Amino acid sequence: MYGTKMVNRMSPAFKRVPAIDKCFAILDLLARSKEPLGVSDIASRLGLNKSTVFNIGHTLDDLKVIENQGDGKYIFGTRFYVLSNMAGGRSPFMKTVHPYLEIINEKTKLSAFLGVRSDRRAILIDKVDSAYGVKVSSEIGTQMPVLAGAGIKAMLSQLSDEQIDEILDRTELKRFTPYSIVDKRAYKNEILQVRKDGIAYDREEYIEGMVAFGIPIRAYGKNVQAAIWAVGLSSQITKDSLSGITELLGGIREEVNCRIR
Repeated sequence: MYGTKMVNRMSPAFKRVPAIDKCFAILDLLARSKEPLGVSDIASRLGLNKSTVFNIGHTLDDLKVIENQGDGKYIFGTRFYVLSNMAGGRSPFMKTVHPYLEIINEKTKLSAFLGVRSDRRAILIDKVDSAYGVKVSSEIGTQMPVLAGAGIKAMLSQLSDEQIDEILDRTELKRFTPYSIVDKRAYKNEILQVRKDGIAYDREEYIEGMVAFGIPIRAYGKNVQAAIWAVGLSSQITKDSLSGITELLGGIREEVNCRIR
């Protein structure tokens, strides 16, 4: 069954909410499972009605705590990653990726970030930004503006052409700097180039004077697009260091994607 009844040691006015017990039982089951689970799987393992699991699942999906992969099976969503990191813990996905953020930061002296896509935004879920003279930092949970930066380009490169078109159709590209790409056809071509090369660039397009490199990486779930990106001042990037950064990130992309199946 989904859980044992706890002894009520609180005020007599306290009334336990069964729906919350069931909600956390579902989250606990997903955390312990090595594979995504559907409504029938969850209901069977926890002894719950399918309708109960269906309604709780859809509510948690709407809150982005869990996400339906599209095949009826659930995985943890973007909000879960943000909350778990802010609470001091990391999911298996973040535990796999975090050491690579440290490597990027150490070898390039650039700030390294991990994020996942939420519609047209990139949500920052982990970072390593130890100071090496100049520190570029953002807080965990920060949402990058609509289609801004190398991270979201890397994430969008994992989508189909039709999905990219759908997102661009309902988006007005904003000019953040004189270098921002505001033409939709040019922006899509940029994403398609990322798909081909395996690396995204932000050439002062989001913040003037700052550049970024992004690599698309797998996450645990086919409907979750993730990316690692490294950010620094344009003055930090020389012609000699550019090829080294690109090679380093390319190797990390391949290694991470081999480890995350």
